[in-house]
Amino acid sequence: MMEDDLRAQFLRAMGQTACTVNIVSTDGPAGRFGVTVSAMASVSADGPHPTLLVCVHHLSPAAVAIAQNGVFCVNVLRHDQSGISDAFAGRAQLEDKFSCTGWQTGETGAPYIADPLAALECRVMLNQRVGTHHVFFGAVEHLHFGADGMPLIYAARAYGVPSALGV
Repeated sequence: MMEDDLRAQFLRAMGQTACTVNIVSTDGPAGRFGVTVSAMASVSADGPHPTLLVCVHHLSPAAVAIAQNGVFCVNVLRHDQSGISDAFAGRAQLEDKFSCTGWQTGETGAPYIADPLAALECRVMLNQRVGTHHVFFGAVEHLHFGADGMPLIYAARAYGVPSALGV
């Protein structure tokens, strides 16, 4: 199989997966940045701190800032927060994308959405560049919760919301 064909098939396959939509935010000496990501996963709930990972494209200014600030927050979006995702993905023309919603400053210094489905403040444990992305492993230090709701998901190149299957 040719490399271009493998890449195209991989992108097609990944387009068939469903992922939560998250804003990864950071603040500190390198500045305040945020980016929309769907590549976020739990690594472990055990140990002194639970751990998770996020993947951020190496050309995103957020990647450099996260590495230099040493902290980030994963803001898990609720089904009614797609506008926030659009702002941080660059689809909304805002001079300051942080103006699209209210923010709080977490104990790590990383900003978190004032009303998230969930927000997980992390300290960078490991930053590994893999291909075009930085994979940041974070030790979760603080959590915040807003109003209950369903997570915003991204699948088949569109936003969606999960629905429970009947028993």
